[in-house]
Amino acid sequence: MKKKEFLQIAKELNEKLNIVPLLFGSLGLEQRLDVSLNAKDIDVLIPEEFLNEKWQYIVDVMNNNGYTLYDLHEHAFEKDGLSFAFASIESLTPFANIDISNIPIITEEGIRYFLLELQDYLKVYTASSKDGYRKNIKNKQDQHKIDLINKAIRK
Repeated sequence: MKKKEFLQIAKELNEKLNIVPLLFGSLGLEQRLDVSLNAKDIDVLIPEEFLNEKWQYIVDVMNNNGYTLYDLHEHAFEKDGLSFAFASIESLTPFANIDISNIPIITEEGIRYFLLELQDYLKVYTASSKDGYRKNIKNKQDQHKIDLINKAIRK
């Protein structure tokens, strides 16, 4: 269901705003690993300008799909208990040293979106594990993901 929701929003971002979003977080990693990680939400990275001066366009797309903004600071929406949050794709470079120009584009059902390679997911979760909140709250989950990524890379 979460993947279907992502694809619906991604389709509208493609068609209405010419945005190719990045499927991020556990849901993106699930797809890359082809294993269920029980993703609790949908995390998507988009160009920073759409989090600032063009934010209303995102709000309109989400509202038209039945989502309600519940946390402006986190750019997070909710529908039927499902959280869908946006962040800046440009933040990947300073945060995890990822060259965003090299992220592969996936085309699924005619919908285009970015999906990190396993090596980039490893950079993200390694950087996240050093963050104070994640280190204290999500450390075991992050370490489990790092272990899964390393195992998949070795194959």
